Amino acid sequence: MSYTGVYDKTIYYNPVSKYCVISVKTNDQSIPQKARSAFQHRDRLIRFTAVGYELPQTDRVSMILSGEWQNGKYGPQLQVESCEEIVPQTKDGVRGYLSSRLIKGVGEKTADLIVERFGADALQILEKQPERLLEIRGITPSKLEEIKASYDESRCLRGLMILLSPFNVTPATATKIYEHFGAKSVEILQNNPFELCQISGFGFKRVDAIVRKGDCKLNDPMRIHGAIYAALDTGRNENGHLYLELEALLKESNRLLNDRLASDQVRVTNEEIVAVLEQMVLKGEVVSNKNRVYQTTSFVQEDETAVNIAKMLAVPPAPVDITAILESIRQNLGIALSQRQSEAVYMAFQSNLSIITGSPGTGKTTVLRAIIEVFGRLYPSKKIMLAAPTGRASRRMAESTGRNDAKTLHSLLGLLGDSGYIKDKKKEPLDADLIIVDESSMIDMWLANHFFSRIRPGTKVILVGDVDQLQSVGAGDVFRELINCGKIPVTVLNEIFRQKADSLIAHNAKAINEDSTNLYYGDDFLFLKCKTQEEAADIICNQYCDLVKKFGIEKVQILSPFRAEGLAAVDQLNRTIRELVNPPEDEDIPDLKIGSRYFRVGDKVMQNKNNAKASNGDIGFIRKIEVNDKHETIVTIDFGTDRIVEYGMEDMGNIEIAYATTIHKAQGSEYDVVIIPILRSHAIMLRRNLVYTAITRAKHRVILVGEKGMLFMAIHKNDTGIRNTLLGERINKYVTAYETEREQLKKAS
Repeated sequence: MSYTGVYDKTIYYNPVSKYCVISVKTNDQSIPQKARSAFQHRDRLIRFTAVGYELPQTDRVSMILSGEWQNGKYGPQLQVESCEEIVPQTKDGVRGYLSSRLIKGVGEKTADLIVERFGADALQILEKQPERLLEIRGITPSKLEEIKASYDESRCLRGLMILLSPFNVTPATATKIYEHFGAKSVEILQNNPFELCQISGFGFKRVDAIVRKGDCKLNDPMRIHGAIYAALDTGRNENGHLYLELEALLKESNRLLNDRLASDQVRVTNEEIVAVLEQMVLKGEVVSNKNRVYQTTSFVQEDETAVNIAKMLAVPPAPVDITAILESIRQNLGIALSQRQSEAVYMAFQSNLSIITGSPGTGKTTVLRAIIEVFGRLYPSKKIMLAAPTGRASRRMAESTGRNDAKTLHSLLGLLGDSGYIKDKKKEPLDADLIIVDESSMIDMWLANHFFSRIRPGTKVILVGDVDQLQSVGAGDVFRELINCGKIPVTVLNEIFRQKADSLIAHNAKAINEDSTNLYYGDDFLFLKCKTQEEAADIICNQYCDLVKKFGIEKVQILSPFRAEGLAAVDQLNRTIRELVNPPEDEDIPDLKIGSRYFRVGDKVMQNKNNAKASNGDIGFIRKIEVNDKHETIVTIDFGTDRIVEYGMEDMGNIEIAYATTIHKAQGSEYDVVIIPILRSHAIMLRRNLVYTAITRAKHRVILVGEKGMLFMAIHKNDTGIRNTLLGERINKYVTAYETEREQLKKAS
């Protein structure tokens, strides 16, 4: 059923999900009597309630609403399945539409100027010739881009919501689809809905269940294509693989295509899958190399990175003697270096790319300070850059080296999240002669590709990290591949310097890495025994509250292997602890509700994605939640070090409560005290590198809660998960090729 009407008022609106309940006014007499407002208005128009996503909230545009009537709390409501704006045909109508706030960047004055110039044809101009808006005084190229983006996005998102209504997707997911496919989103999905499998949250089964309600055959090439891509995507996102062996790909594709089919239904055969796969290879959608099948993007990332690294290694730097400078530094600055640390410093000046690895307390920072000092004396006019994958790691790096210019890799490269370069950001070579990257074990293939593509010839790069920590969250195993390829100089620091002689954290970390359960316990390394999640949660909460009173809330962190499952998992611990340490000051003031999440003033929160406001992993505190004069809710977050950031509701999707976080999320961070549950219910996650990573986040105290048997099991479980990648092999191949080419040139000359 379809009805024409005009917006009357907003009853409810969620600025994050874009879900709204609005009153609509109309003269349509077909509106059911029970759905009509009982209140009689002077205009004698009928009022009814409509619910849906991204509905226009302005009376400057008429709309056609299509949907079904459903019983709501206050009577029948129109559940909107589609909403079509009626394009105004008059100057006044166009002026009203343009100034309705549906299009960002166009206010009443600008709308007047546009209509004055183009008349009733203004919307056609915006649709087909938007560049002509530059004829309007005050519309700059940058403002034009803002107007175009807003116009295209609003129309596209509404079209997406209509198209995806059978999938029960949220507007946030629709936005994710739009960010992935852009303005062609609707067209792409109309032609092949299995393209959704490229996007996190849209598994093959979810899409397939909808498509199969239509006339799609089980062996439709489009369906097989979707299964192949979904199998590769799962391998990359869930297991960190850059490729799948052909046999594994066929097995997983077969499972997706034939799972839960009735016994009388014809199965999709491997031959049919291979036939579609061959077409995908011919079209360049995937790459097949010796029965290893890559998504094309994964192959390009791995191959380009190998080429760029090989080029760095192919031409060694001119020899330089740093002995005298290093001795001067030792005497004048009091920087004492062990033999292994000295070797690391010398190595940094003998190769354009070198690696330093070691556990916390082995003196990596001391080595870096020496390298920076030597480089500065050798080359006073040359530039040094410091970087790390997360904001907390970069700030730690700045503090420990005495330099205030350390950045995140994303910031250094001009990257926004995982979506690529910030718009209009120049992708020129990095203007540096020495680049030092800390916490390099966190670098995935995507980030490595961006980084090494920006290194100019002759620049020295030093990668610093701990190879025994968790692998990168993203696909690939870059740091380990670089270490194991045999072409890059590596220094392993294994002597403990940092901790005091009676500190147990570094000593136990070393023991764990050596597969030893002979651990020592004391004030700075405690084990509190319990068996159930309920017991563990009680102990953790009590310990947390006591330690916060003693050390301060910013210095104590809970690290759990699990996010969502159980009382000792991150989500439940956050809910429980917040009520203990940050109860509401006024019961009459409700928490800020965003979807299923709640926030209040005083909450400890974490940024979970790099963006222009903050870096992934940054921890701060909510200082204010206010509504401005534009009726927009603004959340003010204090990230420390004079970083006060204001968030609109559209930004809060990247914020999460952070009294407790996952161990994976804590990579690159350090805290004075960490509390870690080690329980039987966590067994599937427990392994040596996870426990090692967790305890090495602590500077002064570790508290383990759970069963020692599970701790010992984790220590002996060293299956870090082999990831399918050929980065090291490709580096070797390209280095050999460049060396052969250089030898041939020498002979020829």
